[in-house]
Amino acid sequence: MSHSVRLVIFNASKYSWDMSTLQEIEAAILGLSEQDRLRLADKILRSLPKPPGAMVSEEILAEAIRRDQELESGVLEPLTEEAFWAGVRRAGA
Repeated sequence: MSHSVRLVIFNASKYSWDMSTLQEIEAAILGLSEQDRLRLADKILRSLPKPPGAMVSEEILAEAIRRDQELESGVLEPLTEEAFWAGVRRAGA
């Protein structure tokens, strides 16, 4: 069953939201199809400012190329899967 929901999002700084309004919006969103929720989530995330220090696409690509070149040239040794997961566990501790 497809739901058609029309949401009007207001500038929160101009309007006071009560919890019931937010709950109604949440319920309407959760009633959307997965594809529509993904599209809405993408729009919401793109509307937020980038976190401090976030890289743009070109910087990410340049960094990936640099790291690949370091691995290919032997300057760096790749991590084993065990070493990778050990580092992840340490970082999460």
